[in-house]
Amino acid sequence: MIEVDEEMTPLKKEDRLASSKKENFEKRLRKLDEKVYFLREKAAKVEKAIGTTKEDSHDAFVNLDEKEEIDCHSIFVGNVDYVCSPEEVQQHFQSCGTINRVKILANSLGQPKGYAYVEFVEVDAAQNALLLNETELHGRPLRVLPKRINIPGMKQSWVPFGYGD
Repeated sequence: MIEVDEEMTPLKKEDRLASSKKENFEKRLRKLDEKVYFLREKAAKVEKAIGTTKEDSHDAFVNLDEKEEIDCHSIFVGNVDYVCSPEEVQQHFQSCGTINRVKILANSLGQPKGYAYVEFVEVDAAQNALLLNETELHGRPLRVLPKRINIPGMKQSWVPFGYGD
C-alpha cells in the first residue's frame, strides 16, 4: 500500500518517517496530558481530605520578612510516624504553648513523608518545644529542631544528618 498526502501525491520514505514520529509524539503528549489531569485530580482529593486548599497555602504569597517571622515561631519535627495525625502532633506539643497550625508533609501520592512543621503563636513556645527533642510519639523518638529560614534563590547544600557537624 502506498501512503499519500492530502493532495494524493505519494509520500517519500522520509515523509512517512516524519509522519510516524509526529504521530508517536502526539500519542505520548496525549498520555502525558492524561497523567497531568489524573495527578491534578488526585492532588485536589488529597487537599480536600486533609483540609487544605491552594488559598490556604499563604506561604507562597508572604514576603521575606513575614516568612522569617513565621519561621521564628515554627519548629521542624522529624521521625514522625506515618500513621500520626496532625491532631496527635498538636497534642504532643500543646504543653509548650498555643499552636497556630501543624503541617505534616506528604508526597505526590498523599502519603506522609515522616516529618512535620509546627507553628506556634509565640516565639517562646517554639523555644520550649525544642526541649521535647528525642521524646517519643507512637514509640518513635522525635527529632525537634528550629525551622530553618528559607531564602528564595539561596539553595542550601544537603548534608545527611550526622555528617558535617
